[in-house]
Amino acid sequence: MRATMNATLRPCPQIALPWLAGLLAGRSVADAPAPQWQLIEVGSGDESLFRQAHIPGATWLDITRLEQAPLWNKVPDAQLLHVLLEHGLCSTSSVILYSRTMTAAARVGHLLLYAGVKDVRLLDGNLASWRTAGLPLTAGPSRRHVPVATFGSPFPAHPDYLIDTYQAKALMTQADGTLASIRSHAEFIGATSGYSYIPVCGEIPGACWGRAGVSGDINSMSDFQHPDGRMKSPAAISAFWSENGIVPTRQTAFYCGTGWRASLAFFYARAMGWPRISVYDGGWFEWSSDPVNPRVSMLQSSAESTVRTPPRSAALLHESAHTTA
Repeated sequence: MRATMNATLRPCPQIALPWLAGLLAGRSVADAPAPQWQLIEVGSGDESLFRQAHIPGATWLDITRLEQAPLWNKVPDAQLLHVLLEHGLCSTSSVILYSRTMTAAARVGHLLLYAGVKDVRLLDGNLASWRTAGLPLTAGPSRRHVPVATFGSPFPAHPDYLIDTYQAKALMTQADGTLASIRSHAEFIGATSGYSYIPVCGEIPGACWGRAGVSGDINSMSDFQHPDGRMKSPAAISAFWSENGIVPTRQTAFYCGTGWRASLAFFYARAMGWPRISVYDGGWFEWSSDPVNPRVSMLQSSAESTVRTPPRSAALLHESAHTTA
């Protein structure tokens, strides 16, 4: 079944600070999670910041165990399953995620949904807002969950939530297919790749700009956030997406450089009830790594590089597949 243009907005999978504070204090909260819920801080490689200060009751999950070099795509399913079972996660788990970078929590959240964890939520405002609110923090190493033996459902439960380059190309041939670029304006027009380790600038031909945040900061999602770090409403995000041709009647795959920002966009589309959504795992990094893949740039001159609102589609100024940006 396809969504209509006026798809019903579902409750956003962002949880408010008072809600989590109440849950941690043992108070009754609306839409309570399963009894054996987990609070997880997502980090990258080094647990030292977590050991210095984290939300009470949280455990630490290293995102580098869920991604692999050189393109930072998802690890093979067997490896992903091993990590989740080791962390005590299964299909019936309730998981609340936060991080020091909101997109990291969203990336892990998306992979949990892909795997089949049914209840995955993100802390609205992340750790920074928790600190600003003066809510309690604690120090020390992460406690370890008791591993579980089985996931409890077919794995992955939602393989359609993640697509590869072959599937991304196929999507672009569909009359109702959309690749939505969750990248900064400078990345979208080809002024920068956005990453020190991605040498090629440009965009995927035909992609629609889904916006992100401040150019030069690959962790910024300021177009999706209020100044205090809380996320904007799904209705507000839906409004600027629709201006650029990203609508719920189409099958949509979100991508960015390597998947973190695209995962947050996926969460919003899912909250809005969009039925046919996914993340293109390889994103611009994988696409641009293959010289056979075409790319486009909207920079014809230095004057054009200052345009504020690019065309909704990157189907302009098609470059040769072998042109070096």
